[in-house]
Amino acid sequence: MIATTNISADLQQIAEKVKSGQRITDQEGLLLFEKASLGFVGSLANEVRIRKNGDKVYFNRNFHIEPTNVCVFSCNFCSYSKLYAKREEGWELSIDQMLDIVKKYDGQPVTEVHIVGGVHPKMDLQFFADLIRAIKAHRPDLHIKAFTAVEYDYMFRKAKVTVEEGLKFLMAAGLNSIPGGGAEIFHPEIREKICADKVDAAGWLLIHETAHKLGLYSNATMLFGTIEKYEHRIEHMRRLRELQDRSGGFNTFIPLKFRNKDNDMSYVPESSVVEDMKTYAIARIYLDNFPHIKAYWPMLGRQNAQLSLSFGVDDIDGTIDDTTKIYSMAGSEEQTPSMTTAELVTLIKQAKRVPVERDTLYNEITNYALTD
Repeated sequence: MIATTNISADLQQIAEKVKSGQRITDQEGLLLFEKASLGFVGSLANEVRIRKNGDKVYFNRNFHIEPTNVCVFSCNFCSYSKLYAKREEGWELSIDQMLDIVKKYDGQPVTEVHIVGGVHPKMDLQFFADLIRAIKAHRPDLHIKAFTAVEYDYMFRKAKVTVEEGLKFLMAAGLNSIPGGGAEIFHPEIREKICADKVDAAGWLLIHETAHKLGLYSNATMLFGTIEKYEHRIEHMRRLRELQDRSGGFNTFIPLKFRNKDNDMSYVPESSVVEDMKTYAIARIYLDNFPHIKAYWPMLGRQNAQLSLSFGVDDIDGTIDDTTKIYSMAGSEEQTPSMTTAELVTLIKQAKRVPVERDTLYNEITNYALTD
């Protein structure tokens, strides 16, 4: 816990730093979690949001491909994957099957395909390079955002190539950027308890830093609401902030709420909406060098994603089109995650924000305030 004789004075000092654009410390971030009210952090987060992005809220037209939910790893918080040894309930898509998913969007103005899934021992580096080439051959303009650091770590080690060699190989095939999954919580004690057998924090950070050096942008995530403490969240964000200082390659930070349905951590109660909003707000305040904070609406539900726009969030992801099962299988309110562009625009406008359709790298495609 924070030891201080005058909480109000300390919080006021933090407020003054944030308003003047100064960076807050880890101790100050911890104080916000432990002592600040939701209204206090929400107000400060919105000041940062407005300074960086005005009243714009971004979304894109995207869909997901999940090659498999069969996985060699056994993360305790996961409701999605099926162990490779027990894969009766799993799926394993061929390249042709995945290309058929892409073809469903022929003639539609989608700009991004997001490819993530389980870690399948038969889906190796060459397999995924062939998949990327097939997608690019069919639709060259489609931005391919693919594979978490967990997937990269496994496929590169299996192929006996370095991170740089592996990324260059996939970039040559057409890889455009990297999602932020697999970060979970970086602290080794927590990681040991919730996802002991997959890539550690150093490995995750190395993959993203190498990607940035090669010119690939990426996202970053944090799984919150399992067994971590506030200091673990702050340490996680500090390591991301430090990497962003070095590389500048992160587009957005995405706090991911733990969902407790049908997994080995079902005994852990889910965090409250207040806790969720406070986490978004403090992330916006602390991560001063991240241009965007995203609320992933299929995980939060569309109403809570809309609420997050009052707590520093300026991005709510994309149309999705019911192409992801990761959070619906874990008990999200969104069991069929799909929103049309019109629905997203309406949701954002109801929150008194300006909807902006973007591409993956945040280039503006349509500003809906200007088209009305």
